[in-house]
Amino acid sequence: MYLAIAVAAAVVLYVLHDLIVSASIPTLVVAVTDAEANDIFSAVKYDPSLPSDKDVVPCYDPATMQLLGYVPAMSAREVKEIVTKAKEAAQVWKTSTFKQRRRLLKTLLKFIVENQETICRVSARDSGKPMVDAIVGEVVVTCEKIHWLCNEGEGHLKPEKRSAGIMAFYKKARVEYLPVGVVGAIVPWNYPFHNVLNPLTAAVFAGNSIVIKVSEYASWSTGYYGRMINAALAAVGAPPNLVQFVTGYGEAGNALVCGGVDKLIFVGSTVVGKKVMAAAAETLTPVVLELGGKDAFIVCEDADLKTVTQISLKAAFLNSGQNCAGGERFFVHSAVHDRFAGMVVGLVKQMRQGPTLGHGTMDAGAMCMPGLAEKVQGLVDDAVSHGAEVLAGGVMPQVTLERRGQFYPPTVLAGVTPAMRIWSEEVFGPVMSLIKWSTDAEVIALANDCPFGLGSSVFAKSQSRARHIASQLEAGMSAINDFGTTYMCQSLPFGGVKHSGFDRFAGVEGLRGLCVPKAVCEDAFPLLMSSAIPPPWSVPIPDIGLPFGTGLVAMFYGPGLLFQLKGLARVIACFVLPSSVVRRSPPADKAGKSA
Repeated sequence: MYLAIAVAAAVVLYVLHDLIVSASIPTLVVAVTDAEANDIFSAVKYDPSLPSDKDVVPCYDPATMQLLGYVPAMSAREVKEIVTKAKEAAQVWKTSTFKQRRRLLKTLLKFIVENQETICRVSARDSGKPMVDAIVGEVVVTCEKIHWLCNEGEGHLKPEKRSAGIMAFYKKARVEYLPVGVVGAIVPWNYPFHNVLNPLTAAVFAGNSIVIKVSEYASWSTGYYGRMINAALAAVGAPPNLVQFVTGYGEAGNALVCGGVDKLIFVGSTVVGKKVMAAAAETLTPVVLELGGKDAFIVCEDADLKTVTQISLKAAFLNSGQNCAGGERFFVHSAVHDRFAGMVVGLVKQMRQGPTLGHGTMDAGAMCMPGLAEKVQGLVDDAVSHGAEVLAGGVMPQVTLERRGQFYPPTVLAGVTPAMRIWSEEVFGPVMSLIKWSTDAEVIALANDCPFGLGSSVFAKSQSRARHIASQLEAGMSAINDFGTTYMCQSLPFGGVKHSGFDRFAGVEGLRGLCVPKAVCEDAFPLLMSSAIPPPWSVPIPDIGLPFGTGLVAMFYGPGLLFQLKGLARVIACFVLPSSVVRRSPPADKAGKSA
């Protein structure tokens, strides 16, 4: 009875504590515009082929081509002024406590949870994605990131004890993780919300300020997201310029790279990534490059096809395939290839595509970047000309007065070979390329025949077999019997190999990468034993200096007790009987004659 009362009391106290803590988190009030608040709104149509003012960036809905407005195309001077303000904010924020940083992130998290539909609507309007894709790709992963940072981040940034080594046994050593200062981030258009919040949350939790250059193809959403961020900063008393946006074109991006940031995160294409790296080299600015991907999705003959089929659709067509770590190359065992293809095609033909706001539930949305649909069509046409078969989709829809938008249909290609451009070029669109294989060794070789190496997925009834195949893949990430779960596990690093870039963001490695790892060593017992140069090595150095050193080496590092005892004896002899260990050189005149 007493135990039950104690448990009930503990539960009540826990609930009360949770309610008090939750109530103490600030509630943000952020104004919304008509386009942000409603699925349907009136606006003129925009034609991206027409010339525009170079001083502004036009913003439009890629699914309806409705003009959303304009944002400034910032000059290099303006960007450098922003970086200067960020440096001032960083000096203040680096002294903040982890409690203050958690409060900022929890304030953002509370707002996100309370305003999910508006956040998704703004993302859908700016990038053309369906609302469900926005929940999955924008909100869920962002909330998981903040949750991980709040619960585990501090433990990974606290001073970390390290061993002092055997000879420095009287010392204590540690690594301190200090903020780098100003983080610069150049992010793409495919996930306007998460691509901003992902580097932002990690940077500020590590004690930095951040300047984010958003893509010219997804800048409109920074209005709403920026108001949310500014409100959160004000609510917790953080410096107002702790987080700032840069909008514009190449000049603005280059100015951020060269404008004095202390670390740069670039997420984008390999071509642009190389230019960023070259520009950053001029100032020795460290860069994280998260570039293209062409992930392998491997299906073994004993995999659960019903489950894998649904997963494969997400891998290929989530956000219309506009994912750096999306599945592009689907290697299906020859024994189940045709069955798998039939199941996939049957579902693909049921997918609904169109404007994603105010027109009912859609399975596929628009292509955010102008010209991307045409690029995808070129890759499909090239594949067909070299023998590939279109099982579904494969033709751009005609644009009419009633139906305008940057769309490309979910497409399934069979018989894809290395002779085709689509084998090695990143599609970044809704195309599933099917390739047959027969042996594990063969599929490993086929999967690795690619310039990219970001993510990968392997499906098999035997988890050990799937694990073995994954271990041989040249990729930065591998999911066993699933897709994309390495990113949902926010403790894991995100990044690739080969042309997919280097270094990591996300996870412990990414969080610590936003810090300067400072090595610190001090006396462990300063009152008992402090540092001093031993007499045999003090200036002027006596003759026993060398034998004393060789004795120490043997005493501490000798491979066995006999070596160590000999070393100890040599050290003792240096003080007790120095003549026994000191080699006497012949007189100078005799040495000269013998020579």
